[in-house]
Amino acid sequence: MVVIIADGARPDSVARAIESGEVPALARLRSEGGSYSITSAFPSVTGPAYAPFIMGRYPGSVGLPGLRWFDRSRKLATMPGHSRSYVGPEMRFVDSDIDTQSPTIFELARPSIGALSVICRGLERQQRIGRSLPFVARAALTHFRGNVRGWLAIDRSVGDTVARRLRTERLRFAFVALTGIDKTSHAAGHEAPVVGEALRIVDETVAQIRGDAEADGRWDRMHLWIGSDHGHSPVRAHEDLAGLIAEWGYDTLAHPWAFKRSADVAVMVSGNAMAHLYLGLEQRSRPWWPALGAKWAELAGNIESRASVDLVILPTGPKSCQIRSRSRGFATLEWNATTYSYCPESGDPLGAGEQMSVNDGEAYDVTLDTDYPDALVQIARLVESPRSGDVILSAARDWDFRARYEPIPHVSSHGALHREHMMVPLLLNRPPARQPRRTVDVMPSALAALGIMPPVTVDGLSFY
Repeated sequence: MVVIIADGARPDSVARAIESGEVPALARLRSEGGSYSITSAFPSVTGPAYAPFIMGRYPGSVGLPGLRWFDRSRKLATMPGHSRSYVGPEMRFVDSDIDTQSPTIFELARPSIGALSVICRGLERQQRIGRSLPFVARAALTHFRGNVRGWLAIDRSVGDTVARRLRTERLRFAFVALTGIDKTSHAAGHEAPVVGEALRIVDETVAQIRGDAEADGRWDRMHLWIGSDHGHSPVRAHEDLAGLIAEWGYDTLAHPWAFKRSADVAVMVSGNAMAHLYLGLEQRSRPWWPALGAKWAELAGNIESRASVDLVILPTGPKSCQIRSRSRGFATLEWNATTYSYCPESGDPLGAGEQMSVNDGEAYDVTLDTDYPDALVQIARLVESPRSGDVILSAARDWDFRARYEPIPHVSSHGALHREHMMVPLLLNRPPARQPRRTVDVMPSALAALGIMPPVTVDGLSFY
């Protein structure tokens, strides 16, 4: 079983490349097994959105509410500021931060390898491609110098290494992240020619792996799947969210300057089109709205009024929240173990209409054709995470929430609940038994294809 993540690829861009003849190896997969558009996870951000592929769980459910988050418990992030950022050295904490009761596919399907995987639990050192000190130094220099084409060279190197390991070792599972599409999209826009070049590297990697497997008789028993963790959409303006809140008179804590001993608001941006705001930082347990309202209602209202903000999500309890939009009013969402109820109050911010006691599959169906596919389930799973913020933001189109500290100014971003961010491609070399729906379905499906019983902790359903 080989799962390749074409990080940042959208279904429409992959389909166009196939139709134009640019990616013949991907075209062969589509003709033999099929091509599907499925939903990713909220936040639609590299790292957290790998959890569905590796653990079969939603990011919030395993303790990854975003690339950055504030640790109210002070038990994990013990340094001043009590926050996490997986952009940089703190990536080493991901494996210990995630839910210990949820096994990774690396722990279940041995021997495995993982290439550029943010989650590595279950892999020995030699099975972690891209985690050696020389490689990390190379990637860091590429990132901080803004060397976009350097990421294409990294993708080629990773693809060659994985193909060689698959050719020379008896492996049961391989997870391969190729990040060039995402990096070039941020820098040049998702429609730029350099993004097409990054997709062709994915195609070349697929062709190499397949050619080797056909040559030595492994192809008939190999599953080769291509997916993505999120899409992209254009950014024309950047809201400096942390700076804005500071201008309003609040003492803010935000990366990269996140080591304050005290602050009013923690601003944790991911993607950069979503953010968590943490209020009342002195409290060790999570507060809820409307109890927060007496002190923080003005801040929430000011945030909601910004052109950069599309959705404001206010958790009102472990199984409920308000969803607010500046122009479309607000609704309430409540859920339990099996059903979801979405009730428009002063409007319908998700455009889903009233939905009472719909199950997981019905919640998917009623939102699939909206601008917020699978939003009922995705919002519920993130809100109920103890590590999520007291205000959760999804950016408006053409905007993101980070105006400073990026080596390359982003002209395209992701992370929000918008369709372009949430819908991702899935190509299979063998037809599935049922229609794939979500990225959380991939891990239990991979286990089923390998003859391994999925753990009871998974959120997804096998399509095999």
